[in-house]
Amino acid sequence: MNGKVRKEEILEYHMKGRPGKLEIVTKPCVTQRDLTIAYTPGVALPCLEIAEDPEKAYLYTIKGNCVAVVSNGTAVLGLGNIGALAGKPVMEGKALLFKNFADIDAIDINIDTEDPDDIIKVVKLLEPNFGGVNLEDIKAPECFYIEEELKKIMHIPVFHDDQHGTAVIVAAGIINALHLVGKKIEDVKFVFNGAGAAGIAVASMMKSLGAKNIIMCDSKGVIYKGRKERMNPYKERFAVDTNLRTLAEAMVGADIFIGVSVKGAVTKEMVKSMASKPIIFAMANPDPEITPEEVAEVRDDVIMATGRSDYPNQVNNLLGFPHIFRGALDVRATAINEEMKKAAAQALAGLAREEVPESVLRAYNREKMEFGKEYILPTPVDPRVPLWVAPAVAKAAIETGVAQVKIEDFEKYKEDLEARLRGKMGEVVRAFINRAKKSPKRIVFPEGTDANILKASQLILDEKIGTPILIGRESDIRIKMKELRLDLKGAVIVDPFKFEKAEEYAQRLYTMRRRKGVTLAEATRLILRGPNTLGAMMLEMGDADVFIGGQDQHYSTVLSYILKILKTKKGISKASGVYILIFKDDIMFFADTTVNIEPTAEDLAEVAICTAETARKFGIEPRVAMLSYSNFGSVHHPTAEKVKRAVEIVKEREPFLVIDGEMQADTAVVPEILRGTYPFSSLKEKANVLVFPNLDAGNIAYKLLHRLGGAKVIGPILQGLSKSAHVLQRGATAEEIFNLAAVGAVEAQEMEETG
Repeated sequence: MNGKVRKEEILEYHMKGRPGKLEIVTKPCVTQRDLTIAYTPGVALPCLEIAEDPEKAYLYTIKGNCVAVVSNGTAVLGLGNIGALAGKPVMEGKALLFKNFADIDAIDINIDTEDPDDIIKVVKLLEPNFGGVNLEDIKAPECFYIEEELKKIMHIPVFHDDQHGTAVIVAAGIINALHLVGKKIEDVKFVFNGAGAAGIAVASMMKSLGAKNIIMCDSKGVIYKGRKERMNPYKERFAVDTNLRTLAEAMVGADIFIGVSVKGAVTKEMVKSMASKPIIFAMANPDPEITPEEVAEVRDDVIMATGRSDYPNQVNNLLGFPHIFRGALDVRATAINEEMKKAAAQALAGLAREEVPESVLRAYNREKMEFGKEYILPTPVDPRVPLWVAPAVAKAAIETGVAQVKIEDFEKYKEDLEARLRGKMGEVVRAFINRAKKSPKRIVFPEGTDANILKASQLILDEKIGTPILIGRESDIRIKMKELRLDLKGAVIVDPFKFEKAEEYAQRLYTMRRRKGVTLAEATRLILRGPNTLGAMMLEMGDADVFIGGQDQHYSTVLSYILKILKTKKGISKASGVYILIFKDDIMFFADTTVNIEPTAEDLAEVAICTAETARKFGIEPRVAMLSYSNFGSVHHPTAEKVKRAVEIVKEREPFLVIDGEMQADTAVVPEILRGTYPFSSLKEKANVLVFPNLDAGNIAYKLLHRLGGAKVIGPILQGLSKSAHVLQRGATAEEIFNLAAVGAVEAQEMEETG
């Protein structure tokens, strides 16, 4: 099992809540009127419309945005022939990827037969339900026959991703690699190792792009004309007249090696024998035919790609299949043809030559990524991938005559696509994880025996963003770790009664608080029996960098301990709390949601300034709205005047910050109201930072949007302190705790950098 993810965690993910990875989401059907419209008798109307014109199924049903993920489980990942039922989690996973990366509804169809003709018959009979078919994990050579026959008899796209998805991504990388080494595809010598579905498809695409010299090998060696052993019609297409018999012999003088075979198939000697400036795509998973480290020992002129994410130039099918289907479905294509696949490859190759946006650099914790030996393919999280690939595929479908719908304005299509596909939560969290990895921090948890704290600590160690410091009785923590089957090697356990610095801490706390009612005896008791105080003191004493507590206590209780020890930043008199609310296509910051009950105008001004700074940490340029029940003086009341005064204070202190108010919430988030009714406002676009007039408003608003509005949240983030300390909402999940830890670690980094 991958060292970063435990068996128990994987199984829990699949069974938690609703078992599996998919569920059906429907349009509302609550009232009798809804039922009349959605089902009987109203449903008869769209049925009659479709009966008269079958194309109207695309208007009145899910068909136009639905793909069947079809498998019989005979070639599942690296597991082999495990059968249709055992392969179902993979097919559900494929459906999940379709939805999350391309907003395509996908349904897994697992057919319990190894007879290819039965599969063909079943899929053909299901055609009315789908806009496309994604064949998955069907063994060769049957997969070739099944796809070929279905293409002949179906009028929707049929696409075997194991073949063509891999071929598209490899083609994009080869196009760019050849460009970098200054060679032409028609002049170079290709050597393939692996003649299954992917190998045959990649070789076919290379021929389609102009390759003329291809030698293909399988486990029995070179595929040559006249060979009898382990042959089939698909291998026969690549049989050549040659005296070469082994992979080692074939590799001599080769310009390009493409491997879809097994670990260790290529040796250093083989790499040495290749032509100058060779290109190696070693894509066996989980371990390549030869590693980049091994290649680097014998050659320094190689461009290399693998199937792994921990090496540069990952060949990842996620770059292809969701976006290829997106483009095909959007023009109601009847097929995915060779020109559409080549268009996808060219689009990916072209994107890799573009300047990489800041969001992608943050996600990969890189200061720089640019076209070159270690960047010949875009990254799967690059938000521009669908905006390049889907339109290219759609355009090729139109040009080759397989599209039933034409797109007249591709710029408008791209804009609509971007609005539809942007998913922010993963992008935001991954960016912070990778930034945290740059300089891992010591993260102290006062509730060291809590199950979710321990699970989050495992994630922290697995993702290498820091060292968890767990406060609590050591025996209790170790028992809990054993119960949860966690391996927290690298975590630090601080048992207060065994803590060697306890006396030093107590003396320091006494010095800090002796004129505020704390005796030395009380300070000693707080260090030994007050884990929140001990955790906060670890930050103050420099033995920890981040504090995260509050898992099983009231927010205000934990906050009071922190504020008695940690100081606020220079120029800030009070701490405040902010939640980040993440919607499908937007990110917003709500403050103050956790700390100040009835803030003054000066307090609100500080909240606005701190929250704008927090937004910038997330790569968001803040547009701040100061909220009230009044719009720009429409109501004269002290509470509205307070907000108005807060805006004036901020403008005095931060004249370049985009901010306005007092204004109502809908005014702040509906640009038409702002521009139409209040054209004088300095806010011209929807606000992304909302500052609430009091704690009631802020806390209620974020909780309603989270629980009823479907917003995902990160937080609460405690801002305004000189150290990185945060208080959880009670009962936070391991994932929520981990996300906040990543935010805290990045904040601690920035505090170090700015002094």
